[in-house]
Amino acid sequence: MLLAIAWRNIWRSRTRSLVILIAITLGLASGIFYMAFYKGMLDQRINSAIKTEASHIQIHHAKYLTNPDKKFVITSTDSVVQAIRAEENVKAVSSRLIVNTMIQSPTTGSGVKVTGIDPTMEAQVTNLHSKLIDGSYFEEDRRNPIIIGEKLAEKLKVKLKSKLVITVQDMAGNITGAAFKVVGIYETSNTSFDEKNVFVRQTDLSRLLAIGENTSHEIAVLLTQNEQLNPVARKLRSELSNLSVKTWREIMPEVSLLESSFGLTMYIFIGIILLALLFGIVNTMLMAVLERTKELGMLMAIGMNRVRVFAMIMLETVMLSLFGGLCGIILGWLLNLYFGATGIDLGAWSAAYKSMGFDTLVYTRLSWSISLQVAIMVMVTGIIASIYPALKALRLKPGEAIRIDM
Repeated sequence: MLLAIAWRNIWRSRTRSLVILIAITLGLASGIFYMAFYKGMLDQRINSAIKTEASHIQIHHAKYLTNPDKKFVITSTDSVVQAIRAEENVKAVSSRLIVNTMIQSPTTGSGVKVTGIDPTMEAQVTNLHSKLIDGSYFEEDRRNPIIIGEKLAEKLKVKLKSKLVITVQDMAGNITGAAFKVVGIYETSNTSFDEKNVFVRQTDLSRLLAIGENTSHEIAVLLTQNEQLNPVARKLRSELSNLSVKTWREIMPEVSLLESSFGLTMYIFIGIILLALLFGIVNTMLMAVLERTKELGMLMAIGMNRVRVFAMIMLETVMLSLFGGLCGIILGWLLNLYFGATGIDLGAWSAAYKSMGFDTLVYTRLSWSISLQVAIMVMVTGIIASIYPALKALRLKPGEAIRIDM
């Protein structure tokens, strides 16, 4: 019976109830949509970090990451690769040679990271081959082909079939170099990556460095699922104790920080919205109590005890909050589903977002667990908001309340 009375009381002042309901709905919908947008950006950045830049796990010589010198190599690479492939959750493995050096075009030069890859193995680990906007992915059997980023191509003022000279110091300490022909130009969502990374065949780079066969600087590992990251990393560390085994979170701490801060960001943002709504709900219900002072006094005078009056006011507040919260969650999810399919184009700010490694077309993503957490927070907010108006009604004295002229 109290539920029916509380529901009718909410709609006694339709305009006021609708205003607060709309405020709750729009506030929560905007909060949920923001979290879906942020989660979409974050997931796309993590996906790019794993599938384009770092892979799930990287293995190096124990001293390589602290001092990336070409002499710190992984010997017997084939046996290490076979041991990694034997792991249950490993999808693909690729070995690489890496050297940080200068690359020169006919007009200018730039410092780059030259990565020597096996094109077939690399295509299974990263999606570099799908990022080409011009040329081909080492398809032609030519000597010294090279793939560079669009940003670097603009900087060096080169195009497809242009020649670039890479100068390195080989393993014996001799300065040497070779001319490479641009066979492909790629573009990722990270302009910094595009400007600093070029890719050549592993055999060409090993010949230039005069490095032995079956040797590499880095082994990239792609897993079947990101959830298996830590268990596989722990197992590889125990089996390859003489090598450095790092996850993408350790290699790219800035991306890991974004991932770990998502939960805190969600609670802070939704908390601010609910705090603002809390005062609105309290104000609305307090006005409702003050307007019904004589009515509440009469109810208590004819025998309605104070506990039931307190419960009635609390029910009105909680029902108002829950109804508005439910509408807000539904609206937020509709927006999430729509923009999750069509995406949000951030082309106007593409340069800024790409410099930080974010895609300019963001697809919103949200889990039901987050919506459940928001629903619980709305319920708690409604309970908190109901306490003061209910206490105000509880303090009414029936004799004085009845004599008040409304």
